[in-house]
This record gives sequence, structure tokens and C-alpha cells, in this order.
Amino acid sequence: MLEKGLKYSKETVCDEKNTAAAVGSGSLRVFSTPALLTLMELCCAEAVLPCLEEGQSTVGTSVCLKHIAATPVSMKVKAECELVEIDRRRLVFNVKAFDESELIGECEHERFIVINDKFLSKCYSKLS
Repeated sequence: MLEKGLKYSKETVCDEKNTAAAVGSGSLRVFSTPALLTLMELCCAEAVLPCLEEGQSTVGTSVCLKHIAATPVSMKVKAECELVEIDRRRLVFNVKAFDESELIGECEHERFIVINDKFLSKCYSKLS
């Protein structure tokens, strides 16, 4: 059952594949903002996964992200999320990310609980 205060964390490592230079968001070999966002979203999605019913998922709908500090290749990055608001199917998370040295990012992230089949049917109807 989903409840406010639910917490979860997710780790990755800054490597050559997720640097700004590799993903095209900049030219430097540092942890990219797109990789930071992906880690934060994944943290929130995984946090609620055990609480969902069969055939449900969550989709990200809004994000307000501040990438505060750079992280070098080979350093660990950890995202920590907390579910701070539940409004029917709407979920709001506060997320912080740290490397082995300091806070590197903060984010407010909104997700919605969807019924997979219904969501995909509506999405793919655009092809008709």
C-alpha cells in the first residue's frame, strides 16, 4: 500500500557511457544531467513498484531538477527519494542525489499510476 514517507535509494557509477560527452549534453567527461535525471526517475519508479497492482505501472509527468555539482568518471552516484504527496493516481517525490563527496542534485518529480493496457492503447492509437 502506498503511503507518504515511503523512501528508496538507487546507485550507479559515473562511467564513460553516462558522461555529458558520451550522451551529447555537453563536451566534458562528467556525470551528465540526463543520466542524473534517469537515475532519479528510476529510483522513484522502483520505489512504488511493489505497491502497484498487477497490470499497473507509473509514468513520469513532471520534473524540476537542479544539477548542483559535477561528478568525475569512476565515482558512485546515489539517488534517494521520498514520496511526499499522493493524490489519487498522482505521486510526488522529493529526490536528492549524492556522489561520494557531496550533494550533486535535487529534484521534485511527479509520476502517475497508469493501467498498462489502457495507457499503451491510447498511445499507439496515434499511429492510426
